[in-house]
Amino acid sequence: MTPPNTKNGFFQCFSGFNKNDILSRFLVMELLIAIKQAFVLLATGDADLYEVIFLSLKVNLTAVGLAAAIGLPLGALLATTKFRGHSALVALINTLMGLPPVVVGLFVYMMISRSGPLGVLELLYTPTAMIVAQMILVTPIITALSRQALARMHADYQPLFIMLGLPPRKRMMTLIKDGWVDLLTALLAGLGRAMAEVGAVMIVGGNINHFTRVMTTSITLETSRGNLATALSLGVVLLFMTLMINALVVTLGRRAQHD
Repeated sequence: MTPPNTKNGFFQCFSGFNKNDILSRFLVMELLIAIKQAFVLLATGDADLYEVIFLSLKVNLTAVGLAAAIGLPLGALLATTKFRGHSALVALINTLMGLPPVVVGLFVYMMISRSGPLGVLELLYTPTAMIVAQMILVTPIITALSRQALARMHADYQPLFIMLGLPPRKRMMTLIKDGWVDLLTALLAGLGRAMAEVGAVMIVGGNINHFTRVMTTSITLETSRGNLATALSLGVVLLFMTLMINALVVTLGRRAQHD
């Protein structure tokens, strides 16, 4: 008795489809399976997965906090005070908003490598190095956005400031206090940039497992390994956080317009 030709039978099931249709359906099935596995990993509390998520939050939030400590006062100063070279400094900060991440990563790497001027600190391939790189990338964004927002407010407040005779420092503090909605929007924009960063942190962090591996670098690694479930799990978390940030920015922007 001749055994059935299972190979021909398999392809006969798809006889009504061309090769592109078969490939598309196969990729969709693989994607759905990976998404299901991703939610399973998130729901079961996979230790390695959540370790990467928490380290990402730690690095990003610390970098944004340090950038805010520099960018908000500097933005307020540029918004309230005119001095020689003011326009050039503003133009420079606006230009630095588009800094290529790999260039920043290379610069930080050269500074903190063993042969660099800060090599004695042994910061290379540590979360601290990643925070420094993120801070350099985020600071111009927070500075430029806060300056723009506070400059508009300063134009409205300036007659009152002159009448009260407030010194520059008190003017800056007043603008920062009253313009917290716009400033929070600037901080969220900086956080969004930090969360999406991969090039700089890969260079200075090294993507070391259980030490410097964050969501973006882990997604890149797991995708190259073919571990789509883990990559999609991190992608879902990253996408959710990005959507939350954008929602907050839109909400605060509308609130600022109504106020």
